[in-house]
Amino acid sequence: MSQNPPADRPPYGRVWNFSAGPSTLPVSVLEEVQRDLINYKDNGLSVMEMSHRSKAYSEIITNAEGTLRRVLSVPDNYSVLFMQGGGTGEFAAAYLNLFASKSVREKQSKLGRQLRCDYLVTGTWSKGGLKEVTRLGATPNVVFNGIESSNKEHGSAIAYTSLPPVSEWNLGKPEETAYVYYCENETIHGLETPSSLVLDAVDPSVPVICDMSSSMLSHPVDVSRFGAIIAGAQKNMGPAGVTIVIVRKDLLERDESDKDAIQNLPSVLDWCYFDKAGSMPNTPPTFAIYVCGLVFKWVETQGGVSELERLRKARADLVYNTINAHPDFFSGPVDKRYRSAMNLVFNLPTPELEAEFIARAAKRNMIQLKGHRSLGGIRVSLYNAMPIEGAEAFVSFMDEFYNEHRHDVQ
Repeated sequence: MSQNPPADRPPYGRVWNFSAGPSTLPVSVLEEVQRDLINYKDNGLSVMEMSHRSKAYSEIITNAEGTLRRVLSVPDNYSVLFMQGGGTGEFAAAYLNLFASKSVREKQSKLGRQLRCDYLVTGTWSKGGLKEVTRLGATPNVVFNGIESSNKEHGSAIAYTSLPPVSEWNLGKPEETAYVYYCENETIHGLETPSSLVLDAVDPSVPVICDMSSSMLSHPVDVSRFGAIIAGAQKNMGPAGVTIVIVRKDLLERDESDKDAIQNLPSVLDWCYFDKAGSMPNTPPTFAIYVCGLVFKWVETQGGVSELERLRKARADLVYNTINAHPDFFSGPVDKRYRSAMNLVFNLPTPELEAEFIARAAKRNMIQLKGHRSLGGIRVSLYNAMPIEGAEAFVSFMDEFYNEHRHDVQ
């Protein structure tokens, strides 16, 4: 067995945290949080103790929104909201808010029956969104549900390892569709849907709602092509507890005389309610928003989302090139065209080797590599704050493990 020393550790005796979320944060951000934790900018108290109505906190949330707008080039006709409830809460919020909007209700009235909502099911999270709106009484149209995979033991089965060609998508008629929903990056299955593929396929009259929880800020986005973008913060933007919603303002317009529009819309999920109150109709997750603001500034100092896109490709290429080099030992199930650059999943020849791989990696200061409990295998999450050195350390370990065990399997 190799006696190579453990891989270099990050600063402060930290580990390489490959968790799918909550995930690693930039060390420089944590250092700034630490410096100001007890006495924020000589205000005499911590952000955690600060009134959300105070001048100091007003500056924090205003600056956070302004920085996010700059890094994503958010147009003026879009609102940026800081919500709670995570991406799961937005499964319901997206549906309830769209069906409360004046434009959707007018379209529905013209049709004379309930509009449908289109769902692209590419994995666990988009399937969760579909399940939630069905529970709430929606009439969803499944554009596609994974792909059919041949299984020697069980026959045909649904697999979330690729996307069907656009020619096979069952998109609804524009005049009958309230919105189209998809998840850009499925963290569990490691499948990423190119936004251009969806946006180019959908009639521009139909709002597109995208869950970018695990891909936000990792690449440039043409916000103007979306009806709304929703994203939990705990992957690429900050700590758990806050959810970002970027929504086109016309979708927030309501017919005040139509009391039925918001009858079943809880205030805590009401985008319009939060927009009118500057994201603070009640006490927001103040500390989480503060840290997000620091991360947004960090993105700017790194060179913006274009530079982060270059780095995400560099990290992912390191791992995928190693998988490709040893396909009999490291097997990646996802179609190479749609492999995630954020959550990379693969298997080793046996569950026993996978368990050893995870245990040995932990001794080398690399944690949270076990695949999701529903799939098993290995999952390495390479979010924005993961330095290239972390990916290099992981690939070095992969090579070492392969060289030790390549003759153990036939």
